[in-house]
Amino acid sequence: MDPLSELLSGIRAEGAILSDAMLKAPWVVGFDDRAPLTMVTVARGGGVLLLADGSEVPVKAGQTAIVRGHEPFRMADSPASVERPHLEYWLTCFDPEACGPEGNPAHPGGPGEATDLFVGAYRASGRRHERLLRALPPALVIDDRTEVCVMLDACTEDFASRKLGTQAFIDRLFDWGLVCTLRTWFDQQAEQAPAWYRGFADPVAGPALEAIHTRLAAPWTVAGLATQAGVSRALLAKRFNEIMGEPPLTYLTERRMELAEELLGDPDLTVAQVARSVGYADQFGFSNAFKRRKGASPTAYRAKAAV
Repeated sequence: MDPLSELLSGIRAEGAILSDAMLKAPWVVGFDDRAPLTMVTVARGGGVLLLADGSEVPVKAGQTAIVRGHEPFRMADSPASVERPHLEYWLTCFDPEACGPEGNPAHPGGPGEATDLFVGAYRASGRRHERLLRALPPALVIDDRTEVCVMLDACTEDFASRKLGTQAFIDRLFDWGLVCTLRTWFDQQAEQAPAWYRGFADPVAGPALEAIHTRLAAPWTVAGLATQAGVSRALLAKRFNEIMGEPPLTYLTERRMELAEELLGDPDLTVAQVARSVGYADQFGFSNAFKRRKGASPTAYRAKAAV
């Protein structure tokens, strides 16, 4: 297990769309799934993403954009189209029956190339994805790599065949596409990428991070993590702090508390069971650690979250 895989483990595509709408300018497409993440790939043509905060992000053919956050957003052939007569078209992955044009579907459109879109919206369970969202801008755009193009070709072929399981097949391919796109963007950020992404590639901090994320409940010590990395305690502590900005055991405790928050949302688990799941032998020690970092006891946190 690595940090990116863990943060994505609760995020899944649902109802991904291969839009066959022939969008001729002027046009405006609305996205109203209010999903944590929405991925839009332009197969042909292009346009401008119009975000809720007023930002305008151009996306052309051969590029993929990921939009973060729950606010509805739009895409248009040009920002000016919003203020003049245009074909309004809505795409939603969560309620496909609501997709379609508003106004006159036979709008002849103006000059210019038709635009084809591939859209995937992602639902999230739990809260572990929130750290991923905090590392992303409101919208990011990358040039499609070979694997993304292969994904789109596979989606198009399966969609055309109308075989049983097509939607599940496409959704899983979009899950794969999201991983490819995010990994490419984080790689491009280099030293600006979040510490949890950069740290995994570090020869000293990386093995310790892998050990923590793979066996979070294990009774880790700095010495034990140093053994995993094949270095001395002093070197691990120094390098880990340089890369991650905090000591190894502080990082370990924060990850345990994040998982505890998620597990406390399950009413079938007792506080004692949650404590054991995140590496605490007794409920008292876990409760004290949780309250120090979250400002409330596990029981009080659970009661508040249930309201």
